[in-house]
Amino acid sequence: MRLRHLYLLLAVLGTVLPYWQLIGWLVDSGIDVPAFFDELTASRISAFAWWDVLVSGAVLIVLVFATRERLGNRWWWPLPCFVVGTSLALPVYLYLREVAADTDRSVDVVS
Repeated sequence: MRLRHLYLLLAVLGTVLPYWQLIGWLVDSGIDVPAFFDELTASRISAFAWWDVLVSGAVLIVLVFATRERLGNRWWWPLPCFVVGTSLALPVYLYLREVAADTDRSVDVVS
């Protein structure tokens, strides 16, 4: 298995696992935005996890913008972070980086 295939697998897991929990919560609670935010900060450990994800997402967005020219200036790269979260966005970014690196290697071999 190539590294980029592992990143794709992790992107799928990074989408399915968080949404599995979210859908279960929505089935139990409905679309109750105040309850959603209350439960996010209900304990120190949930607040810890929430802040960890927020900071990681911010760092990833900075990384994406800092390296976007090298990997192709795609406007949509931060979207996975906003749609699902860092658990999808990071593996997608790493997958695209591997694809770009493979393309660079194939150009070097042909040249």
